[in-house]
Amino acid sequence: MSGTSPDDIRHMRHALRLAERGLGNVASNPSVGCVIVSPKGQVVGRGWTQAGGRPHAETVALAQAGDTARGATAYVTLEPCAHHGVTPPCADALVNAGVARVVGAIVDPDPRVAGGGFSRLESAGIAVTRGVLEHEAHALNAGFFKRVTEGRPLVALKIAQSADGYVADAEGNSRWITSERARAHGHLLRARYDAIVAGIGTVLADDPLLTCRLAGLEARTPLRVVFDTQGRLSPHSQLAQTARQHRTLVFTKAASAADTLTKCGVEAAEIALDPKGRPDVMAALRVLAARGITRVLVEGGPALQASFLAASAVDIIHLYRAPLLLGAGGKAAISPGAPWQLATAPRLTLIERTPLGPDVLESFTVEV
Repeated sequence: MSGTSPDDIRHMRHALRLAERGLGNVASNPSVGCVIVSPKGQVVGRGWTQAGGRPHAETVALAQAGDTARGATAYVTLEPCAHHGVTPPCADALVNAGVARVVGAIVDPDPRVAGGGFSRLESAGIAVTRGVLEHEAHALNAGFFKRVTEGRPLVALKIAQSADGYVADAEGNSRWITSERARAHGHLLRARYDAIVAGIGTVLADDPLLTCRLAGLEARTPLRVVFDTQGRLSPHSQLAQTARQHRTLVFTKAASAADTLTKCGVEAAEIALDPKGRPDVMAALRVLAARGITRVLVEGGPALQASFLAASAVDIIHLYRAPLLLGAGGKAAISPGAPWQLATAPRLTLIERTPLGPDVLESFTVEV
């Protein structure tokens, strides 16, 4: 990061905040932010990746800046693209706009770019500074990077539990453990992911919609995914009945059930099984990645979430903790088939703690 100034850090943080706005709304593209700053230090253009992945952040910011982009500095949270796709390369757009300098957070791992964007800028005489807030930029687009480099999306578990670690009481009641404010935040979380996953047990018990129901964000409902090996999802369920309004995918081994559900508008994909006859979550994640999904939120139930953990497929846990005790007999937040040993148990690192009324949201990265 040679040549980096405090102003570079400040403007890149601004660009990262803009990039966050696209999360859950741009797959299979990354969510990028761009800020154009004049030689006098004035922000003259800003943009972020738009719905569906286009136009790109640089295009939006340059359009806003117009002629004031000439001689300016462009701050971008990901290396500008250098290949011709649906739209022309952003690297060329920056060159044609006459910017004098580009500050980039991180190299794009896409083989079609992979340093080519920065090289294109430098060959045109534009000064390039790389690696500014690289760690933050990588965390923001971790799902995109995983899809490109590992062939799977980022996976997060969402858990709403009592202070003593239960997601339901002894009679199976779970509505509502957390407060209205925490539940509203959970809908905001859904809007930031490309797919939301639930197991058939949770779906049969709760008949959920799995939609984003915050005012103004209803269109941000992610792809709804159900793991249903035996084909038990009813065509009369809320998921099936709303499949034509909100994309819904069922992983199943039951061809007859799949045929019934597809008549409702549900998509079906065959689920692979592991040697123990359980859903092969890694295989399912590869299917989702092939569909362009970069970020997956697993909402339940406890056995399915344990399967993702056991497969070393969990990157983040969002834990909503309510200040109440349910005691013995409650339903555990995570139900592994066998208990983990202390030496090999998944390890969590706290990355954020947010008070939500009486509740607390704690977000962790996971090392399995």
